[in-house]
Amino acid sequence: MNHSVLRIAILGAESTGKSVLAAALAVHYQTIWVPEYLREFVETHQRTPYANEQYRIAFTQREREAAGALRAHRLLFCDTSPLMTAIYSEHYFGHVDDQLVTLAARHDYAATIVTAPTMPWVADGLQRESDAVRQCVHARLIRALQDAGIAYLLVDGNVQQRVAEVARYLSVCLPDNDT
Repeated sequence: MNHSVLRIAILGAESTGKSVLAAALAVHYQTIWVPEYLREFVETHQRTPYANEQYRIAFTQREREAAGALRAHRLLFCDTSPLMTAIYSEHYFGHVDDQLVTLAARHDYAATIVTAPTMPWVADGLQRESDAVRQCVHARLIRALQDAGIAYLLVDGNVQQRVAEVARYLSVCLPDNDT
């Protein structure tokens, strides 16, 4: 992985604008972003993943981050992380396998951004269940970040407001990166 590129995790429950924010930040910083592999998995297989596929999905996400870091300019915006895969595994399957626990614990991002679950919930075929699930997953995410001692910025508002919030945050938490 290109260590001069800083990876920024964009986390959040379903239908909270992670992908839109990651794409907008990539444009703002003239770099690239890594889409969520789970979406591709679901579209390709026409189903949600099974418990035994969770680690492979998270591992593939990290592989794509590594490939993206080779092409990124200064920052790489990552639409999700293995931590989200672990949270969803716990939510849907009641457990997280040991390999995924280990991968999720390696939360080695330069900054973590969490998208608030305040925009209108939109059904999205196989991947999105309900606003109630979205709120539950958001609460689990915040608890997991706090338990792990991971600093994060919670962003809300429209895309432009979120980009501005992230830009201010990154200029403070990554001052040597000329953000």
